[in-house]
Amino acid sequence: MANEESFAEAQRRSDAMWKSLGEDGGAHTLLSGDRPTGRLHLGHYFGTVRERVRLQEMGVNTNILIADYQVITDRDTTAHITEYAYDMVLDYLAVGIDPERATIFCHSAVPALNQLMLPFLSLVSESELLRNPTVKAEQEASGHALTGLLLTYPVHQACDILFCKADCVPVGKDQLPHIELTRNIARRFNERYGKVFPMPVGLLSDTPLLPGLDGRKMSKSYGNSIAISMTAEETAKLIRKSKTDSERTITFDPENRPGVSALITTASVMTGRDPEEIADSIGDAGAGALKRYVTEVVDDYMAPIRERRAAFAAQPALVREILHEGNRRANEVADETLAQVREAMGMVY
Repeated sequence: MANEESFAEAQRRSDAMWKSLGEDGGAHTLLSGDRPTGRLHLGHYFGTVRERVRLQEMGVNTNILIADYQVITDRDTTAHITEYAYDMVLDYLAVGIDPERATIFCHSAVPALNQLMLPFLSLVSESELLRNPTVKAEQEASGHALTGLLLTYPVHQACDILFCKADCVPVGKDQLPHIELTRNIARRFNERYGKVFPMPVGLLSDTPLLPGLDGRKMSKSYGNSIAISMTAEETAKLIRKSKTDSERTITFDPENRPGVSALITTASVMTGRDPEEIADSIGDAGAGALKRYVTEVVDDYMAPIRERRAAFAAQPALVREILHEGNRRANEVADETLAQVREAMGMVY
């Protein structure tokens, strides 16, 4: 019951924030981001990336983080991290993020952001860190030991959100505990030292969760995801190889027919059509017809994104310049926020 009440309150706050954003987007600040552990896929795009573009177009002060320090929460190597970071910038530009209106930056390039960890860690208890469900899930999925960085990962996310005084953060339902901890940190700091931080709100979307092509959670490691950077040929091959079942009539049944239903959901999200309607339209034509239809709608949707991405990929110097400029802007904001924190704490010497 408590969890249901907490979610209902989070939904109420989200609805109120969406209303305020619609009335005056320029009065709000957004923080969102991704870990550079591989290529961004359609789960990322429909989960949060598309929302960032929407909010940017509403005039919201948009900050997008490439969370490179968070890679080492559960990994022992930073191999390929530079490649992945630049690939992410290309994906952001391709889907419509405008570097003139959005700040794209990296954790490791903004020292003052990370320095907020010290005062923020003093505002949370051990039990709060240990019971965070996302930390537990990340540890179990990775099989990695619980490092200090993984344990304090939610506090680092609070630093990300609060360094730029973001008051809205696009999230899925499973990430709401991170927002709640960030709100607690902001409130406790303001009460203890003086008001510096806003109370951020998790922006919930009504976009259905996009499963991987095999019906499992979409994941780079499962090989069941369509990357934003994939060519039409690569996408067609992946869809063609996706597992369905031996039943010829196409029906939408996520529990009993995960592979077929995942393909239908992909087409539904791409087209806005109802999943049941798509299943009925394919009918007895079988999985082959379904796969051809999904390939067609994905190609139609992704064609302009692929075209823009190719144009930016041909300008590597421009991509590096965009990231350098984003890092510079983020440092200006972080330095100012840290100065305010030190002032509030009486640590200006």
